[in-house]
Amino acid sequence: MIYRIRHTTRYDYRVPVDYGVHLAHLIPRPLPGQRVIAAAVETMPALSWRHDGVDHFGNAVAWLFLDTPHASFEATMRALVEVAFAPPPEAWATPPWEAVAAAAWRGGAGAWQAAEFVFDSPLAAADPGARAYAAASFSPGRPMLVALLDLIGRIRAEFTFRAGVTTTATPIAEVLRRREGVCQDFTHLMISALRGLGLPARYVSGYIRTRPPPGQARRLGADQSHAWVDAWLGVEHGWVGLDPTNGLIVHDEHVVLAWGRDYDDIAPLRGVILGGGEQSLTVEVELEDASPSANPAAAPA
Repeated sequence: MIYRIRHTTRYDYRVPVDYGVHLAHLIPRPLPGQRVIAAAVETMPALSWRHDGVDHFGNAVAWLFLDTPHASFEATMRALVEVAFAPPPEAWATPPWEAVAAAAWRGGAGAWQAAEFVFDSPLAAADPGARAYAAASFSPGRPMLVALLDLIGRIRAEFTFRAGVTTTATPIAEVLRRREGVCQDFTHLMISALRGLGLPARYVSGYIRTRPPPGQARRLGADQSHAWVDAWLGVEHGWVGLDPTNGLIVHDEHVVLAWGRDYDDIAPLRGVILGGGEQSLTVEVELEDASPSANPAAAPA
């Protein structure tokens, strides 16, 4: 699948801002199974200067500086991305989840990069309630991917997608109590549960296909930034993407933007301003199928 993406974030300030510095995680990540054909970030007003780099987790980042007074700030990412992630191994063929936890604890070749995602982070610390919730899926000796698929199926069935009842900082225990929230909540919940079991899990930000396949329901979380979980299957099989909001294995309906320990590591745009007073935030996301099959007239002869 090829997707055309536009992600616009706009701040409007009650009084002009004298100085603004913003950190952007807005460029999709090149990966096996994900080819970034083109990507760029534009701003209004024009920047005073910009610095591009890579963060600790290997994500592309940009530091955006504006040192002239401005009443609003808008950053727009446009990208064309081809996605075709390889299918995961057969679920029954993955190692027992206890063996995966033990491998992460030992570290060493093939495991040390996964091991850092076992530890607590501010928004996804191991929570006893989350661990207890996941325990029903992680019975002794159960193959890792079998347990993971059972867990995302339960979250999909037992939690209600409802915007406006939580924030990215809502505690895991509150999400468990309410049994409702949005993709960030379900992702933090699942990460917390896995870390409680000693299993590496990381937070992935990105986008999900906005046009449903024929005959299928519209995906929850469409037309906005989306989030899901990467879970480690051990040294042999590596990572697998799992979307607890929609009960899906990540294959060709998701575009990866960045990954980290939790949302705070990879917020699309954050910063510090001097002045401005009250402000309002507007976010718009469009993800369009740009594959030749979606537009036959555009396909080469």
